[in-house]
Amino acid sequence: MMTAPLEARPSQRQDHVDFAAADLPMMLPGRPKARYDLPKAWRHFKELVKDKEDTSQVTPIFEALPWRGIYDAALGFLNTDRAQEIRRKEPSLVKILDDHAALRKMPAGSLAQVYCDFMEREGLSACGLVDELDKNRPAEMYWDDQVTWYFNRMRDTHDLMHILSGFGRDALGEQCVLAFTYSQQPSPAHLFLGYAGAVEIAKRATVKVPVFRAVREAQKMGKACPRLVEMSITELLAMPIEEVRAKLNIKPPSYYNRAHARWRAAGIDPYDLMPPVKVAA
Repeated sequence: MMTAPLEARPSQRQDHVDFAAADLPMMLPGRPKARYDLPKAWRHFKELVKDKEDTSQVTPIFEALPWRGIYDAALGFLNTDRAQEIRRKEPSLVKILDDHAALRKMPAGSLAQVYCDFMEREGLSACGLVDELDKNRPAEMYWDDQVTWYFNRMRDTHDLMHILSGFGRDALGEQCVLAFTYSQQPSPAHLFLGYAGAVEIAKRATVKVPVFRAVREAQKMGKACPRLVEMSITELLAMPIEEVRAKLNIKPPSYYNRAHARWRAAGIDPYDLMPPVKVAA
């Protein structure tokens, strides 16, 4: 039985990888091609609807509806001097984002302070998101190269998108973040889950609110924002959060805030509509 060359084998543990190393391969050979599998996506989505806390259904949906241009996007960025400088300074966003002691030393009102407030209030951690996704990640998705570093940043900036966009972790907020993310990382899975989730919210609505307009507005917001994964996160963390939003062309969401206001006026807690689908990729 033939085996792949040693350097092309995917590894299931990457704690040993120095993602800042100058000699880290840019993209190893043998990476799987992105292919759509709509029946698979639909099958797992139906299971997710039955139990929205079953996050094991999420990864297969992203596998079935991948961003087909992801390798080109990653390599296009990695072939720039700016990308290599960021890679040297930020080999692991998880370590940076989970070091709250260091982040708390940054100025009041900075993105770092707001990030810590959010994560501590919600009981979240960057490492926790990695662990959640790794439960259902197939071995072929682990590769010791620079493209993986880029992929990791797409995962690790999820909660930053929540904070910067102004979308909470309520059901509608999660759908809006998915739509925002689609414009940053155009996997059809983001859009599919975002609008499918909006349909589920609309089905349960007892008050007329602009659910679909909120999701569409989020998609436009993500398009207006430079790709966050390609920004220096450490530089952004030190800046006042409103300066970061201005730099990234992020304005307060109108329809999302309007939906929340209408729900609350009717005595409905937006965070108690339905359990949010925990998604990131």
